[in-house]
Order: sequence, then C-alpha cells, then structure tokens
Amino acid sequence: MEIKVENLSKSFKKNIVLKDVNLLMTSGKIYGLSGRNGSGKSVLLKLICGLYKPTSGKVLFDGIEYNSNDVYVPNLRALIEKPSFFPNLSGFENLKLLANIQHKIFDDEINNALKVVNLYEEKDKKYSEYSLGMKQKLGIAQVIMENPQIMILDEPFNGIENDTVKKISKYLLQEKKKDKLIIVSTHIKEDLDNLSDEIYSFDNGTVKKAWKNFLDF
Repeated sequence: MEIKVENLSKSFKKNIVLKDVNLLMTSGKIYGLSGRNGSGKSVLLKLICGLYKPTSGKVLFDGIEYNSNDVYVPNLRALIEKPSFFPNLSGFENLKLLANIQHKIFDDEINNALKVVNLYEEKDKKYSEYSLGMKQKLGIAQVIMENPQIMILDEPFNGIENDTVKKISKYLLQEKKKDKLIIVSTHIKEDLDNLSDEIYSFDNGTVKKAWKNFLDF
C-alpha cells in the first residue's frame, strides 16, 4: 500500500492551513507527525481519510484518488480528535455495533482489541462512565479491531497511563512488521522517537521531513 500526497493545499475561507504538501508513505513503516496545535496535522489526516476535500492537489492510494468521488478508502481506520460513541451503551456494545456494519469480525477480535488497550476489564461499563483515558482506549480499539491495512491515530495517548502507552506502542511496532502503514500524530517527542521510522514536521502550512533529534516542540 502506498499513500501519495501531491501538491495538496487546504484553505478555510481566507485561512491557508496547508500549502503545496507533497508526501510519500508506504507499507511497513510508522510515520510520525509533529507540530503545534493548529499547525495542520489533523487537517492532513482528515484529507487522507476523505473527511475533507482538498482546495487543490490530491491524495492517491496505490494510484487511486478515492475521495474525489466521495468514496471512503477501503481497509483504513482512523482515530481523529475525540472518539464518538453512544453514551448509554457499554464499550463492548459500541464496538460490536461498529463491527456489525462490515460483518468482518466477531466477539473474539473485539475482545482481543480491548485487551491490547487494557480496557477488557471495563468493557461492560457504559461509555458515559468512562474517563478521558478510557474513551481514548476505546477509540484505539475501534481502529485496530478489524485488522486494517492503514491505521491513523491522532493524539492517541491523551489521558492514557504510561504502561498502556507502552503496550499499545509495542502492538503498533509488531503490526508494522506485518506490512501495515501507520500514521501517528502526537505532540509527545518521546512517543514519536520510539515509534516512528520517519517524522514530518508541520509549521505555518508547510510540511517537511524532520530528524528525530532535532524536532522543535
């Protein structure tokens, strides 16, 4: 799998958020995105997912421009900004509801995803009773449970305890070896250094490749 971003720009009215971005991402790697809040990281991820339409330029998946025809990219799952679930359903019930859309996985796969994020013991609690960290864990479980080829995680570790961050990071590194393409956006330098094969830095609408030891946070 290859994601190619070509001359991509995005503006909201007169505000230019991204300008002429060019990136190439391939399977078997984890890509880290760094930059201050509002630097365009989440906007780029939404453009890749097809949630936003570009002002100009395009995003290609193995040469195909899915979001040009309002078609979502197959085999891609993403956690962007705050996860959204039904408050009166349990964590497990929320994931089961999503799994029933595709009918690709069953209870075992859902439970395995909950175990990866250390949420299995709280799977029967209502989502409304979850803490911020637990909500983030459920969002990550939703991304990984169907074993997608492309995983996109935007600030995934907010509110999550360090032991679980390490466990999820280990899982992502293992998935990379299975030829997955993983994109992680985070403001935490240590997480970027530990996970990323390549890091892209965002600043004033531009994106450039950064060396791990020279990131400006």
